[in-house]
Amino acid sequence: MSRELKKSTDLLNGPILINLARLAIPIMATGFVQTAYSLTDMAWIGFIGSHATAAVGASGMFTWFAFGLILIAKMGGQIELAQSIGAGNEENAGSYLRASLKLTILLTAIFSSAALIFTPQMISFLGLSDRDTLSMAETYNRITCGMFIFQALNSTFTGIYTALGDSRTPLFANCVGLIGNMIFDPILILGIGPFPRLEVAGAAIATVGAQAVVTLIFIIKRKQSDYEILRHIGILQRVRSQFYVRITRVGLPAAIQEVFYSFVGMTLTRMVTAWGDDIVAVQKVGANIEQIAWMTGQGFGSAVNAFIAQNYGAARMDRVKSCYLAALKLMLIWGVIATGILFFGADPLFRIFLHEDRLIPLGVDYMRIISYGELFVCVEIMTNGALSGLGHTGICSLICMSLTGARIPIAWLLTRTSLGVDGIWWAYTVTSMAKGVVYTLVILYILRSLIKRYGYK
Repeated sequence: MSRELKKSTDLLNGPILINLARLAIPIMATGFVQTAYSLTDMAWIGFIGSHATAAVGASGMFTWFAFGLILIAKMGGQIELAQSIGAGNEENAGSYLRASLKLTILLTAIFSSAALIFTPQMISFLGLSDRDTLSMAETYNRITCGMFIFQALNSTFTGIYTALGDSRTPLFANCVGLIGNMIFDPILILGIGPFPRLEVAGAAIATVGAQAVVTLIFIIKRKQSDYEILRHIGILQRVRSQFYVRITRVGLPAAIQEVFYSFVGMTLTRMVTAWGDDIVAVQKVGANIEQIAWMTGQGFGSAVNAFIAQNYGAARMDRVKSCYLAALKLMLIWGVIATGILFFGADPLFRIFLHEDRLIPLGVDYMRIISYGELFVCVEIMTNGALSGLGHTGICSLICMSLTGARIPIAWLLTRTSLGVDGIWWAYTVTSMAKGVVYTLVILYILRSLIKRYGYK
């Protein structure tokens, strides 16, 4: 790397905690910025009413599904790219980079085409009962899913930059996009000046437009990268099939895990509709607020993933172990803080996004029940990133799918007690606690085995 200004962090050398923080903090900030997209939408949509909030939240389940689909390309590409960089093989790294982008474009084209054709069937699956809510959800779904290419490319580019040790470029790109989204959301949703009042369609257009700006910034900023493979991607160059196979093998378990996760979420949302579409709005607002807590875990998970993948590729198991233990301590501290924020701040936070007083107590109940599991959620997400960095995406999927899937029967049983709809929220919390514990025990066992194999104490 010959450039005088190096934006990438050297993950193979230097103080572990400092380098991890340098990589993780911009990633966390990027996550908060991405969360702010949906929170901004929810805040302005809230002025239209709870049915509009429910529509946007329900449609968001399918972009979640789409993100799970492209994890094949994003996660597989990020892990293989980072391990190739750690091993010093830039030729393979370049092939993995190109393959991940091409695979992202292909998968997105398939999903968006299907979404445009089957939007009515997709929305009807969620069991919404109000006709206006259904119509608004279909409108939002067609726009956001039909133009998902920008969000997909942004996710993959973020993974690529993170694998290379540069987390500041994704932060900058997403900050610019957020500013655009914050400007155009009220203009297009409520109709300000010469712009017509588009309501949920306006929210969707503002979000897609902002994401397009982020994609453009990624493309422009790559010329300033420390890495030749990013400055000259060569997207039209042929990539041998073995690189697609390897990316798919590594990324597919993570994708299956996330797609399954979204399916469970859709099923539980369908159960929630038995208490009315307004409760769907409560759930979706609460889920967006909750991101404030677990986004830190996701940021550290992405940073730990890149850090561990590079050091694993370089056979530096001492740094792999020290990295995970440092991140674990930080997640335990943050988890306690997050629980306090969500528990004691539930009422004022919900009032920002929902303006019907009758819904606030329901939102407070949701937030306080969910808050008990936040420490475990943060540990789970971070540990998932660490295990994936070691290439154990299959183990991650097994743990996640078995315990996440348990939410459905647990929720079914609890809702038949005096808990009612609160039983669904408790199903989330109980399984989150279990996942946090199991993930931690599994990775500690794997790390101990690796340390023994490589001769470290």
